[in-house]
Amino acid sequence: MSAPLGPEAPGTHAGAEHAAPASGGTAEWRRLDPRTLLVHCGWLAAPLGSLALTALATGGRITAKAWFTLAALAVAFAVVTTIGLIRWARTEFRIAATGSRDDGMAGGAGGGRGSAALTFDVRSGLLTRRLRSVPLHRIRTVDLTASPLHRLLGVTVLRAGTAGSGDGSKELSLEALAVPEAERLRAELLAYADAEAATNDPVVARINWRWLRYAPLTFWVIGGVFVVAGSAYRVLDGIGIEPWKLGFVQRAFAELGAGALWLTVPAVLLAVLALGSVGAVVLYVENWWNYCLEWTDARTLRVRRGLFTTRAVTLERARLRGVLLREPLLLRAGGGAMVRAVAGGLGNREENRKRSGLLPPAPRTEALRVAGGTLRAPFPGSGAPAALAPHPRVALRRRRVRGLLFAVLPGTAVLTGLGTAFTPVLLHCAWIYAALTTALVLWLARDAYRSLGHGVDGPYLVTRSGTFSRDTLALQREAIAAWTFTTSPFTRRAGLVALTAAVAAGEDGYRIPDLAATEAAGFAAAAAPGILEEFLVHPGEPGHPVPEQRLS
Repeated sequence: MSAPLGPEAPGTHAGAEHAAPASGGTAEWRRLDPRTLLVHCGWLAAPLGSLALTALATGGRITAKAWFTLAALAVAFAVVTTIGLIRWARTEFRIAATGSRDDGMAGGAGGGRGSAALTFDVRSGLLTRRLRSVPLHRIRTVDLTASPLHRLLGVTVLRAGTAGSGDGSKELSLEALAVPEAERLRAELLAYADAEAATNDPVVARINWRWLRYAPLTFWVIGGVFVVAGSAYRVLDGIGIEPWKLGFVQRAFAELGAGALWLTVPAVLLAVLALGSVGAVVLYVENWWNYCLEWTDARTLRVRRGLFTTRAVTLERARLRGVLLREPLLLRAGGGAMVRAVAGGLGNREENRKRSGLLPPAPRTEALRVAGGTLRAPFPGSGAPAALAPHPRVALRRRRVRGLLFAVLPGTAVLTGLGTAFTPVLLHCAWIYAALTTALVLWLARDAYRSLGHGVDGPYLVTRSGTFSRDTLALQREAIAAWTFTTSPFTRRAGLVALTAAVAAGEDGYRIPDLAATEAAGFAAAAAPGILEEFLVHPGEPGHPVPEQRLS
């Protein structure tokens, strides 16, 4: 189908030169795999499945509405197939040498590897032809993703992230390629990485199925049940079935209503927890099956995972700006944590969340080890809490006040009003709710305050915050592009300021809440020199006899 794609060993300069055409020459344009047409028809599964469920629910009787739907599907199938055929015929790609027009860039990135710069070219479009050409030295990440349909057909989707492609606008995508061809193309695209072998064990982590015990300690234990229930309700409602009128649903509600609340409510909660735990384990297995985090060479970190939908994300070390250690409340209580990469070229925020995972929920010691292996250095801030500077005590008061105002007061007021208007039983519920939530809010506020911390550890800015999800961030100081100081009337009165580090990677900005206003500017200037100096007023300067460093 296509010309050979060059060496299979990624990261070798010799391979890059052999894969490249001669200076100023051209390379053969290649097309996507013909099975792309079958991938485009995968959308038919949902409507055809809905029609099948409707036929089963109605005893095999197909209504006029269903026949109309089938006709619409036939027309849509013809249209989509035609569009897919045109897109396949008009989408081509190649790796070519551009001659001397990019010599300046190539020399800077390739270290003088000749007068030709290699580019990855993709052209597409029917009426309006579009050619996108990206120098290979600007490609930062390569993501191979295969859904169950892709795996069934033996193809995969290749996405190449470039420098500055945080919003996904500069991402090159090919759907779909045969798996062996995609692997060879991935090797070519990353062939500009240095060929030096990793000095340490290249494998950072592999899946350990004993970590499954951490799967239920996530949001999906409870929230996942309601998400699945809501999705099922929308599907049934869309095909004309009203779930509340189904016989077994009505019998279940009747039995629950006839039982004692002190028995039925705990039983329902236990059922939800059991279903959520099973779903969380299944999701964990599907997402992290065959997981492996490894350095393929000295400059390239790769994450492979997935059972039905496989994913292989490759990160260039030069674009890796830091590591985020995430500890949700339940997972932290069980001694677990997750690890995410802070890297450029991973797409928009949604794509970044999908691609940045480096470690599933696992023991915290393992998470610290993986974070250190990713940074090739001990993870900063992993020692005693005193290693990070604490925040002012007024931050604790703010958390207590916000919890009481937004959690305790509204619920107590509603229960009190309903009890006054209808039944005294709700008045007792009001004071019980107030007592329980007040204790919970005070405990969470103290935990959130104890989690606050910030500091500088060698080349890294280290910050920690959060209680429902305590995040410890190690961010390269040289990656900080700007600082944002945020205050409100309440924080100004309390003498606090929120500091946000803007980074062209990850979530684009990382917030350090509730720093002392008198220390924030000095800390920001010390953490990232060269950004704030022209705005700072130092003690003792003529005309500015201020006792502390501040922003002018």
